Amino acid sequence: MSARVRRGWPALWLGLALAGGTAAQPVVTLADAVDAAWRRSAQSAEAAGQVRQAQARRDAASAWWAAPPAVEAGVTRDRQKASGARVRETELGLAVPLWLPGQRSAGLEQADAATAAAAATTEAARLRMAGAVREAAAEVALQRAELLGAEAQWRELDALARDVARRVTAGDLAPADALAARAELLAASAAVAQARQRAQASELQWQALTGLAHVPDDVAGGPSPAAGATLDAHPARRAAALNAELARKRVAAAAASRRDAPELLVRARQEVSSGEPDTHGVGIAIRVPFGTTDRNGPLAAAALAELDVAEAAEREQVVQLGAALATARLAEQAAQQQLADERTRAGLLRERAGLIDRSFKAGETGLPDMLRALNAAAQAEAALARQQAVLAQATSRLQQAQGVMP
Repeated sequence: MSARVRRGWPALWLGLALAGGTAAQPVVTLADAVDAAWRRSAQSAEAAGQVRQAQARRDAASAWWAAPPAVEAGVTRDRQKASGARVRETELGLAVPLWLPGQRSAGLEQADAATAAAAATTEAARLRMAGAVREAAAEVALQRAELLGAEAQWRELDALARDVARRVTAGDLAPADALAARAELLAASAAVAQARQRAQASELQWQALTGLAHVPDDVAGGPSPAAGATLDAHPARRAAALNAELARKRVAAAAASRRDAPELLVRARQEVSSGEPDTHGVGIAIRVPFGTTDRNGPLAAAALAELDVAEAAEREQVVQLGAALATARLAEQAAQQQLADERTRAGLLRERAGLIDRSFKAGETGLPDMLRALNAAAQAEAALARQQAVLAQATSRLQQAQGVMP
């Protein structure tokens, strides 16, 4: 192969190795990028709010009374008794709502289930954010591979155009050949400009998502679990299962709250009358509301409906996760096979371009054949670099489908 044909390929591989940044830039891992994107997202604030709500419910269920106590006070002045004495009555009372039997323990279990569900939902949301970050990083790597391939092809055509111009000047080639080489170079320049614009757009999307300027070199961000690994620990599946468990606890809490909370009433009464001794009294009473169908029916029906929805969502989640995992595995296997094919194809076209280049220099092959061979070899090298990025993206998607966090 000639020096010109060989010259572009090392630059392509070197550029791919350095595409993620230089030594002067900070090293950022995919996990760092996920953390940065999570902090910037509205989902993190929503998740934090769910955790606080769950903790507040637990604090309420841990209280000694079912609802905040209430104080009542009353004063009656200048009431006249039969004896003619003027009387002033003062009454103070305290109403303390009480837990029904089993209601407090059911509320604590529901609060614990809500806390666990909130934590699992947060992990599932972080995994979705990791998927968005992985896709953005893979898109940057893919567009950079396209750009490097276009630049390598431009360099090859630029070297060829200058070589043709020299040979036209020497009288070895016709002026039309110089025009053809120049036209091909201009087309390659346009391709480079388009590829650069797409690469810059993908980098801007990355920065908008993560707030980081540097893109990790490792798009996958870690090894994938073994082929026989199950999805039991998948954050989305755990979140669905714990939300279903929370719905069951709500049904149990609704069953334990068949009526409004009874109230323990403690009252103290003082009567002051002119000309007569003061009287004092203390009374205790309990107020027990009835549990009627009008009150309990809608609450129980709402809890059961929520349970049905949560269990259906859990079943649906299991099916969807299994299908996504199978699809991701097939995509990665296909990407691996295609990478092997592209590597073989690039080697063959590289060798062919070298043979035609020697033939072109010897005057045995025309410029059109040389241009076609050079373009084919450059496109094959670009396709190989692009397929490497595609394989990295497929591996990243497989890890995402398996529930692996970076």
